[in-house]
Amino acid sequence: MVAVLVCIDVGDLERGIEFYTRGLGLAVGRRHRGEWVELTGARVPLMLIACPDGSPACAAATRHYDRHWTPVHLDFVVEDLRAAVERAQAAGATLEGDIQDRSWNSIAYMSDPFGNGFDLIEPHAAVQ
Repeated sequence: MVAVLVCIDVGDLERGIEFYTRGLGLAVGRRHRGEWVELTGARVPLMLIACPDGSPACAAATRHYDRHWTPVHLDFVVEDLRAAVERAQAAGATLEGDIQDRSWNSIAYMSDPFGNGFDLIEPHAAVQ
């Protein structure tokens, strides 16, 4: 079996912890010297990794925390989408457009305080 960790770079670790615990209901697990923290409460661990703005992301890019997009993103499945959106916004998330109602789910496109995109999804009863 392959182990999967979801790693999220954040410019301010404490602010990231505050957002992901208060805004998305995750809990703090292990910590390592202010460099990373493991968040629990999802089916896979989420690792917040302290990486300052402007630090190297790879050979061709540096990190920046304005809004950015990547085709790899996180979807958080919630029971009450509108309540989850309000909780995330109160913790610093941005709702990017209107909530979309589709035949199989309702979805809110959002970003965290560091520009990382994520979706909140409420599946319809027929597909759960």
